[in-house]
Formats: sequence, C-alpha cells, structure tokens
Amino acid sequence: MKITVIAVGKIKEKYLVEAIKEYSKRLSRYCKLEIIEVADEKTPDGASRALEDQIREKEGERILKAVRDGSYVTALAIEGKMLSSEELAGQMEQYGIAGISQLTFIIGGSLGLSERVLKRADKLLSFSRMTFPHQLMRVILLEQIYRSYRIIYGEPYHK
Repeated sequence: MKITVIAVGKIKEKYLVEAIKEYSKRLSRYCKLEIIEVADEKTPDGASRALEDQIREKEGERILKAVRDGSYVTALAIEGKMLSSEELAGQMEQYGIAGISQLTFIIGGSLGLSERVLKRADKLLSFSRMTFPHQLMRVILLEQIYRSYRIIYGEPYHK
C-alpha cells in the first residue's frame, strides 16, 4: 500500500523532525510512505474571518493539487469521526481487502482545512475534540498508522 501524508507547513523543531524520521523508517517495512509539505500562509494577529477564509483557500488549493487521482482521502478534522487504534487498523485492513492501494491523509495548517478540501475527502477523521499543533499531528498520525500495521499483523507494540 502507498500512503501519502499531505501537510501544510514545514517542520522546524528538531525533535519533531527526528520523530517523523523514526516512524517513517518503521513504516518502510509495511508500506511506501510519502510526505508532501505544501507551503503555509502567514496569518497576521487579529486577522479577520474573511482573511482566514482566504488563507484556508490558498492552502487548500495547494493541498488539492497534491492529491493523486484515485487516492482514498482522509482529512484530519476536529469534526471528523473518532476511532480507537483498533478501529483505525480495521479500516486500513479493509481498504487493502477492497483493493484500495493509495491512501492519502491530509493535515491542515493552523487555521484548519478549507471547505473544498473537506468536501474532497472520502472520510473525516478526528484524533480528539482537543486542538493539537499541526506539526505534532504529523508525528501522532504516523505513530497511529504504524500502530495500525502492528495490530493488523498481530505484532507486539499495541497494549
């Protein structure tokens, strides 16, 4: 299976870069992983709702250009469905059984995702009702994908 993570912005913090490298290495045993970073827009303090919408739209255009035709798209969104690790593993296993060979996960920027990106998504997934930094979500997502493969193959890791 090929898994693509499309994320807004660059990771600057060394500890997050190292964690992403570690999970990317671990995942290489199970899937072909690609991480695509699209440029983020600077949001001035006190930005109006209209300006925030414009920023989400610009970032959304970049995201949608990176989505490959035929890919099953899951957007990370606070309003999405929350799953347990076992449920996520079960879904990933079902994708493989159904012949879906390309999964794309989308992580928005600090303002979230545009309506166009949310509408393009085949599924909306929430990790919590809490808000996390989008840079940290990359690590959390990769860890959960790795955990899913370990669960699918009955390997020790998930407790």
